[in-house]
Amino acid sequence: MPETSENPDQGDRLAARADGLKEAWAATLDDMDALAAEYEADGWATLTIPAGHTATEAPESGDEERFGLVYVIPDNYAEEFSDVFDDGEFPRYDVFRNESHGQVFLVTLLADPDSETAVFVAGGFERRGSRPLMGAASEAGTMYTHLQTLDGTRLGSFEHDDPEKFFPATDYDAVR
Repeated sequence: MPETSENPDQGDRLAARADGLKEAWAATLDDMDALAAEYEADGWATLTIPAGHTATEAPESGDEERFGLVYVIPDNYAEEFSDVFDDGEFPRYDVFRNESHGQVFLVTLLADPDSETAVFVAGGFERRGSRPLMGAASEAGTMYTHLQTLDGTRLGSFEHDDPEKFFPATDYDAVR
C-alpha cells in the first residue's frame, strides 16, 4: 500500500503555493512587457529576456571576484543580447521587484541613454538564499548583474552603485 502524508492538507498547500508562484511569474513577465512598451513608446529599442534561472551568487560560492545576481538566459536570446551589450554602455539601471511565497520576482532594467536602448531581464530567486549576497553587496557597497547561458558562457556583467534597489531595506539592514 502506498504511503500517504500524515497531513492531508499538505498537498493542497503545495498546490496553492505552486499556483501562487506561477501567477507571480506571469505578473512579472507582464510587468516586463509593460515597462518595455513604455520605453518603446518613447522611441527606445528594447530587448526583453525571461531568464530560465536566476541565482544569487556570493563570493564564497565560487569565483571570489564575482558576486551578484546571475541570470541564466536561453540560448535563443544570447546572440541578440551580446549584440546589444557590445554596442552600448548601459550606465542606468532600475529594479522592479515583488515577493510571493518566499520567492523574489524582479525585472532588472539596463539602459543606455546614448543609444536609447533598454534591456529588461526578468527572473526570480528564493529570498532565504540571498543573505550571503546581501552581505557581500553591503561590504562592497556595490552590486552586479551577470548574464550567462546554461553552459556557463558569460555574456555580460553590469555594476550597480545602489545594492538596496535589489533587496528590501529591512533585509538589507539585517546584514549590516
